[in-house]
Amino acid sequence: MTRPGPTAGQRQEILDRTRTVAVVGASDNPSRASYFVATYLLASTDYEVWFVNPRVEEILGRPVYPSLADCPGVPDLVDVFRRPADLPGVLDETIAVGARTFWLQLGLSDDALAERGEAAGLDVVMDRCLKIEHARFHGGLHLAGFDTGVITSRRRPRR
Repeated sequence: MTRPGPTAGQRQEILDRTRTVAVVGASDNPSRASYFVATYLLASTDYEVWFVNPRVEEILGRPVYPSLADCPGVPDLVDVFRRPADLPGVLDETIAVGARTFWLQLGLSDDALAERGEAAGLDVVMDRCLKIEHARFHGGLHLAGFDTGVITSRRRPRR
């Protein structure tokens, strides 16, 4: 069974206190989820975004760092787009650089890693998309995928 992880309110607090995001496994391929999330973060948030991928030099006109240790500072949040087998190493790097949050994208979860991250003092979010969660709490989530500026659960009347 998968751990419940932070509540919606706790996830919102994490996002509200975040200033810097390192996207580990960032891709320069526009069809990849990490590229889509990167474009959203750059266009729709005030976060300083750093891309981490040892095989790429530039994404969206920005430098790409080969590891978390090579980033220009300590990221508040590490957003992970890597294979499950790579996650323990990414967690080790996240702990080593002193980040506060270890965030695993949709489809990624590992209870043992979550326990290890939490024991090291990290907030751990698993199987959640950073873009979706940010948009959810900041008025940018809509069925058509664009910003309506409205957060509500009330259904609109049919016309």
